[in-house]
Amino acid sequence: MTYQFEVENIKCGGCMNSIKTALLKIEGVEKVDIILDSETIFVNGNVDAESITSKLNELGYPEKGNNNLIRKAKSYVNCAIGKMSKED
Repeated sequence: MTYQFEVENIKCGGCMNSIKTALLKIEGVEKVDIILDSETIFVNGNVDAESITSKLNELGYPEKGNNNLIRKAKSYVNCAIGKMSKED
């Protein structure tokens, strides 16, 4: 099954790296693709959408219209972590 999520706070490759790494750790997730310009995430696998949405909220990347100051702050932290752990 393929899910599509339009989220907020994706700023760069660091954000994308953090999101992809975290989502791939969820049991059943097989593939994650992210489009930076539209802040759209595609997730393939045998997993329920709530697990993905919950993890995205935890990371600071909520679905469009569900943003707040705490989630914005979390996204900046995860962005920095993603930049530091990104393999070149």
